[in-house]
Amino acid sequence: MKDLETQWLYEESIAQIHGWDFSHIEERYQEEDDLPWDYKTLVQKYVRPEDRLLDMDTGGGEFLRSIGHPYELTSVTEGYAPNLELCRKTLSPLGIDVREWQEGEPLPFADGSMDIILNRHGSFEVREIQRVLRPGGIFLTQQVGEDNDRELVELLLPGVEKPYPGWNLRNCRKAFEKAGFQILEQGETMRPIRFFDVGALVWFAHVISWEFPGFSVERCRKELYRAQEILEKKGEIEGRIHRFMLAARK
Repeated sequence: MKDLETQWLYEESIAQIHGWDFSHIEERYQEEDDLPWDYKTLVQKYVRPEDRLLDMDTGGGEFLRSIGHPYELTSVTEGYAPNLELCRKTLSPLGIDVREWQEGEPLPFADGSMDIILNRHGSFEVREIQRVLRPGGIFLTQQVGEDNDRELVELLLPGVEKPYPGWNLRNCRKAFEKAGFQILEQGETMRPIRFFDVGALVWFAHVISWEFPGFSVERCRKELYRAQEILEKKGEIEGRIHRFMLAARK
């Protein structure tokens, strides 16, 4: 038991990410490998080489760089200070326009200045998307829904409320339709997320702090031992992820 707690405390002490990098637990958990759509394929379907592109909440720009869009036609926003610094070091020298932006602020771009806006798991306001897109421009997003990881949250922090209640495809679609957008594609799914050791779950819960508010090894020791019992009995600790995607034309 002491060895388990030592491992959990170690994972707690190193729980941080740069960009959106989960490589520390890569072989120790599994998620988002069986969605009914592929976000990168969707992006490649709608992005044209001549488009002025914005990637909102880009993290460290890892996904953005993988799509190979011309750097001089690419802008990104990021609000998390370590990721913003990383973007300035890695993306700015390539010619990518890096802007600091926080949720709730106007986007730092002129009206009608973008042909396509991408947003993978980031926040946004429909009126700002509408303002910045040119007529006929496209918004493409994959979002984390309100019921994401709820089984895991209940396991570690019983009774904690959802961080984003009501955030689902139906309500997102309604907001875009109300703003006059044409819905091009949509989808929603609940898929498994699995952890193969409790230390990986500890690291994850610290990194995803908005879903696991107040989590700590000390506070949740009893629940962590319950998780260990589940692991030893079933070989894994399983929850569900909630994802939805939407492509809309202005």
